[in-house]
Amino acid sequence: MPELDIEVIRLVAVVVTIIGGTTIPAIMIGWMGKTAIDAIGRNPEAGGTILTNMIMAIAFDEAIAIYSLVVALSLYFVK
Repeated sequence: MPELDIEVIRLVAVVVTIIGGTTIPAIMIGWMGKTAIDAIGRNPEAGGTILTNMIMAIAFDEAIAIYSLVVALSLYFVK
């Protein structure tokens, strides 16, 4: 069995980082949106509080995707 080249391992790590760092936050943002809409539908008076909390949670979740992009770029470009 041939030995794996370090470049192949680096590219696989970049791909796994990008896939994991984008799909998981995307799924969670969709889930948070669905849950917030359901909660507002059940209790419309609390809509402002629910919306504010949802936007804050989405911002923190999106930060995870940005961090994974930074990690993927550093894995790709740092030799």
